[in-house]
Amino acid sequence: MRLGRHRAALPVEQRRRKALLRGMLAGLTVVAVVASALVVVFGGVGTLCNTREPVLVSVAAAVDVAPAVMEAAGRFNETKTSAGGRCVLVQVTEQPPATVLRTLIGDRAGVLRERPDGWIADSSAWIRLARKQGASALPAGESVVATSPLVFATRSSLAQRFSVGKTEMNWRMVFPSTVRGRLTPNANEPDVVRVPDPSLAGAGIATVAAARDVVGTGPEADKALTAFVRWAQAGSAPDYRSMLEAVDDRAFWQRPVVIVPEQSVWNHNLRPSPDPVVALHPREGTINLDYPYVVTATDPTVAEASTAFADWLTGPQAQELVRRAGFRSGDGTQAPISPGPQIPSEAPKTRPSVSPQDIDEALRAWSRLAPPTNILVLADTSRHMAEKLDGSTRVRVALDAAKIGLQLFPDSTHMGLWEFADTLGRIKGYQVLVGLGPINEPETGQVLRRSRLNELTSTIAPHPNLDSSLYDSILSGFRSVTGQYDEKMNNTLLVITAGRDDGKGTTLPQLLDKLRREWNPDKPVQIIIIAFGKGVDRGSLSQITTATNGSLHVAQEPGEIIDVFLAALARRLCHPTCKPTT
Repeated sequence: MRLGRHRAALPVEQRRRKALLRGMLAGLTVVAVVASALVVVFGGVGTLCNTREPVLVSVAAAVDVAPAVMEAAGRFNETKTSAGGRCVLVQVTEQPPATVLRTLIGDRAGVLRERPDGWIADSSAWIRLARKQGASALPAGESVVATSPLVFATRSSLAQRFSVGKTEMNWRMVFPSTVRGRLTPNANEPDVVRVPDPSLAGAGIATVAAARDVVGTGPEADKALTAFVRWAQAGSAPDYRSMLEAVDDRAFWQRPVVIVPEQSVWNHNLRPSPDPVVALHPREGTINLDYPYVVTATDPTVAEASTAFADWLTGPQAQELVRRAGFRSGDGTQAPISPGPQIPSEAPKTRPSVSPQDIDEALRAWSRLAPPTNILVLADTSRHMAEKLDGSTRVRVALDAAKIGLQLFPDSTHMGLWEFADTLGRIKGYQVLVGLGPINEPETGQVLRRSRLNELTSTIAPHPNLDSSLYDSILSGFRSVTGQYDEKMNNTLLVITAGRDDGKGTTLPQLLDKLRREWNPDKPVQIIIIAFGKGVDRGSLSQITTATNGSLHVAQEPGEIIDVFLAALARRLCHPTCKPTT
């Protein structure tokens, strides 16, 4: 995706543009004087603009709506609208909402070189977020330029297949199949539903809100939402164009569906295809993306000019332009002009239970769940893990679940794996199988950590004659993660264990004392323990997790392992202020 594309009556670089215009206008002034004080008339009927430098208005628009707004700016500039007695000239550039937000709130990295005078985001959620984060000079109201409902998009041949199988698109499809009660999707439903990255696109924010609305609230809902976020991260895309191009790519997914604004389907289908993409409405109702214009100028005259353009965009001429570009009108009452057979003719049912507050809360939930994870996994391979559980060993049941859980971590994850039992690693009681580091990079050689972890979760075996070195290993693992703490990540020590220590090394009081002294609230490392089977020492393990504001999760049956794994990750929704949990 090429960012910063622009088109208007002016050249590319704003400073050069201003200098050039000053020179041109100065020249025009000289010509006017020589021509016996000739008055240059720029305006429409009854409107006079003098020959001083015009009021330049820079507008940053979300990528999908930018082309229509660029065309509208050209039409607007022809009207010779004035502000402060000077003509108004508008230039529009494509800019991702997240970049504009960072600029307005005063961040230093990933920002625009100059603050825009107007902003059209792809969701009013960005505007509310900017205000909450301290953006200055944003007036209370905004004008909605266009709307576009979220749709489930797929190839027409796949849509026909889903129809024959009586599969309706629905919001629960955004969750991994494990949340829906099976390991893999069936043949009559999508094998993946890809979601735009909520940190970059309004459609992604709205999808998180819809997912939260479908599952409700409470511990079970938090686990489902956590699974959704981890799953969505692994397949999210930065923009709608690349998502729809992936639908046409048959090399990887067999039955792909993507969630995008309706307009992006219209735009994608401008290129002829024997199997065009179609837009499908979810049965529970959808969410409309609004494209609000907010004045961001700090200079009063420029703010007046920016407001004039905002008002013009809601008028009939501009509204026709956005509808011809595949959008619905700003008030949502008028459909796109010539939408084509791939866009449903009927107006979509909306999901009224999703309020602006729900969308804001969903964005906060994503911001807590989505940051990359720096996680060291300790796998108990002592004699306790050799005990039978549902026809297999405890360690096999645990690692089979961990293998499924590994799929929920995106490539931005840092992960390592140790196994522990008394006398492993000579005296230490543990040995490093995979060192902590980027999961999509090799530790040594050519094999990626992810591939190595997948292999080990299938091959690790318990040591029937070795006792458990649980406390020693927890202390060593905690210190290792603390030493490799990354402030941009969630730093976690995850312990998969039978839940017993055989008392040959560090004692519980010694462990607790060291954890309490070494745990740093400014660089918090959580200890999360997943224990299962009978004989778990709940009291001791609870004290360990409480010391680091972590959590203990106990499973009695193999099928519960994924649930407790997701419950452990869901702690991010309240971290670092979570209450102790067992």
